[in-house]
Amino acid sequence: MPNRRDFLKNLAGTTAGVFIGGRGLVEAGFTSPQIGAPPGKRRELFIGGRRVKTVDAHAHCFVPEVWDLVKDTPLAATAKNNLTGNIALGNPQRLIDMDAQGIDYQAINVNAWGYSADRALARDLIKLQNEKLSQWCAQHPDRFVGMATVALQHPDLAADQLDEAVSKLGLRGAAIGGSVEGQELSDRKFDPFWAKAEKLGVLLFMHPQAAPGTTTNSRLQGKGGLGNTIGNPLETTVFLSHLIFEGTLDRFPGLKICSAHAGGYLPSYSGRSDALCGRGGGADCKALKKKPSEYFKEQLYIDSMIFHEEGLRHLIAEVGVSHMVYGTDYPFDWPIGIDFVLNAPFLSNADKEAILGGNLIRLLRIPS
Repeated sequence: MPNRRDFLKNLAGTTAGVFIGGRGLVEAGFTSPQIGAPPGKRRELFIGGRRVKTVDAHAHCFVPEVWDLVKDTPLAATAKNNLTGNIALGNPQRLIDMDAQGIDYQAINVNAWGYSADRALARDLIKLQNEKLSQWCAQHPDRFVGMATVALQHPDLAADQLDEAVSKLGLRGAAIGGSVEGQELSDRKFDPFWAKAEKLGVLLFMHPQAAPGTTTNSRLQGKGGLGNTIGNPLETTVFLSHLIFEGTLDRFPGLKICSAHAGGYLPSYSGRSDALCGRGGGADCKALKKKPSEYFKEQLYIDSMIFHEEGLRHLIAEVGVSHMVYGTDYPFDWPIGIDFVLNAPFLSNADKEAILGGNLIRLLRIPS
C-alpha cells in the first residue's frame, strides 16, 4: 500500500487524480454546473462584443511538499485535513477546469492552517509555500497571481514574510485567517503586519478557518452543515466587526481587505451596527471616523459568493460594484459560475466587467 508521501507526490503530478477527500474531481461532482465549453476548449468571455478577462479571487490549493516538513510535528493532523480536502498546486486539472469555466486568472492561495507553529517551523513552512506559489505563477504568468501565506502568530515575522513575498517573489498580496489561536486580529500586537500591508499597498484576502466559538461552536453540530453555512460567515462577520470597532481600519486607512463568502453577514446587516452607534446603545462608536457601513465603500471588499440573484442585487446596493469581486471557492462545488453575474438583469455591461475581472485587475495589478 502506498504511503502518504507517495500519495501526495502522485497527486501533484497526475491529470486524472485531482482528489477531493480521496476522490477524483469529476467523480466527486466538482465540475461547475455553469461550464459552457466542451472539455479541452477554453471558454472566453465577451461582454458587449469585447473580450473581457475574468479573475477568481477565491481559489484554493495546497503545496504537497509541506507534508515532509510537518509530518513529525504537532501540525501533522491539521495538515492532513487541509491536504486531503483540496487540490494540489501544480495539478494540471486546475487549468482544465479554469478553461471550461471561463476563468482567465486565479488569485491562488493556501488557506491559513499553520497558526500554531513555533517561530522556526513557521519560518520554514511559509518560505516553502510562498516559494512554490511564486514558481507556479511564474510558469503561468497569464493565468495566475499568488496570494502569500504569513505566520500571523508571530506578527513581526509575518510583516517580513509579506514584504519578501511581494518585493522578491512577486506575489500580489496575502491570504489570512480571521483570528489567531483565539486572538482577534484587531489586537495591537498585530499592528506591525497591518502597517506593512498598508505600506506595500497590497490586497489581503480573509478566509475563515474553523475558529473556536464560531465554526466549531457546539450549537452548530448536527444536520445542515451549520459549521459551514452559519459558522464560516459568522467568523468573517466577527473578524470584520473587530477591525472596525477596535479602530484597526482607522489606524491603517490604506488597508485593503477582501473577505470570502460575500463578507459574511455584516455587509447585509451593517445598518444595525450603524443604528446602534447612532443611539448610543453600548457600541462605543465615538472614536470611529465613519459609520460601520461606510468601511465597505472604502477599505473593505467582498467576493460574490451569495448564490441568489436578489442577494447579489442587495449586496451591490450595500457595498457598490467597485467593492465586489468574483469568487468561486475553487475547487469546491458551489453553483456560482460566471453566468450568475452575466445573467443578472440589474447589472450593466460595465458592472459585469468590473465584478468578473476589472476590480481585481486593478487591486492585484494584473495586466489588462
